[in-house]
Amino acid sequence: MSGRVIREMTLDDVESVVAIERSVFTMPWSPKVFAAEVARESAICLVCVVGGVLVGYLIADAFVDVWHLMNVSVVPEYRRQSIASDLIEEYFEITEEKPHRGHTLEVRASNEAAIELYRSFGFVATGFRRGYYSDNREDALIMWKDWEGRTA
Repeated sequence: MSGRVIREMTLDDVESVVAIERSVFTMPWSPKVFAAEVARESAICLVCVVGGVLVGYLIADAFVDVWHLMNVSVVPEYRRQSIASDLIEEYFEITEEKPHRGHTLEVRASNEAAIELYRSFGFVATGFRRGYYSDNREDALIMWKDWEGRTA
């Protein structure tokens, strides 16, 4: 896709990210949560901009020696155009140089498209968090990917 840029999220992006968040998720994060992640030294906050419009984002943070992929979202009309994949690939490029045990995430058990995407990157299902989502008590599938890093 022409004009696609993936870059670090800034505080100036938070308003656009929150608009996407509110249009996609039933339990959206607040602007303060996004601003706090942008400010965290350990966090990876990325956005995808197409033709000057912010169309997707990714938030991850390191907890002890594991990366937690917390949030990946793409505006519905830009889905199935590899934007989420590009964001995840950039995330792996960044984390590759930082020693860790692996990557984890939770995803709604019913979100087959996201589960398929994560599996394509080598994540495997390792368990469930029963009733994890407070809006409807849906279970979260826990997924894990071992580190395949180049550094020791």
